[in-house]
Amino acid sequence: MTVLPSSAAAMVSPPVLGSGPGTTHGAVRAAAHATVSATAPLSDISHWARGSGLEVVMLLTGALLLTRLASWIGNRVTSRIDVQASQDRVVRTEAAKHRHAVAQVITWVVLVIVYCLTAVLVLQRFGVPVTGFVAPATIVGVALGLGAQRIVQDMLAGFFLIAERQYGFGDLVRLYVAGGPGTGSLGTVEEVTLRITRLRTSSGEVVTTPNGQIAQVINLSRDWARAVIDVPIPASADVTTVSDLLNRVGAEAYSDEVLHDLLLDAPSVMGVESLDLDEYRIRVVARTQPGRQFEVGRTLRARVSTALKREGITVPPDLDTAAPTGT
Repeated sequence: MTVLPSSAAAMVSPPVLGSGPGTTHGAVRAAAHATVSATAPLSDISHWARGSGLEVVMLLTGALLLTRLASWIGNRVTSRIDVQASQDRVVRTEAAKHRHAVAQVITWVVLVIVYCLTAVLVLQRFGVPVTGFVAPATIVGVALGLGAQRIVQDMLAGFFLIAERQYGFGDLVRLYVAGGPGTGSLGTVEEVTLRITRLRTSSGEVVTTPNGQIAQVINLSRDWARAVIDVPIPASADVTTVSDLLNRVGAEAYSDEVLHDLLLDAPSVMGVESLDLDEYRIRVVARTQPGRQFEVGRTLRARVSTALKREGITVPPDLDTAAPTGT
């Protein structure tokens, strides 16, 4: 039996627990694994930012540019329509009004489509399963059916308003809303979309009305309009003399350079409209360009008052004008 020296025995003896080369390599592997585990989320975020994150930024930037381009094109189209309408005629034609309204509607639809598509694509880039929303969306749609019904009603009503050309941009209209004031809202149409109609009243107020709530539309600037003036005359004045005087006033107004473009024909005297104990009323009617009946009515009242005063006929202070009409 060979006896090993103490130095050799020390070399072949098992390593002490917690020391030696094996323990060192294990600690290194554990530290490396911990480092990789810690840097893995950062690497994933960096990879997502270079891939899907960049796509999200590009989608949002593209949507912003597309919406601005659509708005710019829509504004250019409507501005050109307005310029051509103002150069060709005293008032806008019905075709120009309709084209202006259609351009506004198309611009609004394009913006809605771009926003909706961008939202769906961005959700996909974030890993949200959009297809999984089909069933929940159906349930939510049924639950919100009553609320969405109003929106669908507004959009359908707006579609028929545009398709039937009930009114367009620049029209003077009176809108009656179901359950609203009996006098309705009178103003000039400034904007028409599939959902709302925006009016500007004579006092500068802006009235926004959902299309689905409009019960009746009175268009005061369609094709032509009419200014109706009831002139109160003292009972002592001769009817024939006053009628001839009013006819001359109408002929002079029609020959005027400014009023001639606003009038479709010479104002006509319709005759005695009403009789009282101390006065009677003679009605004067003038057909005007659409939307110009108020301007023509004011001018004719001034001319009638001046002519009667010049002839020595005293007009009562309540010279009245009947409600202007349009077709």
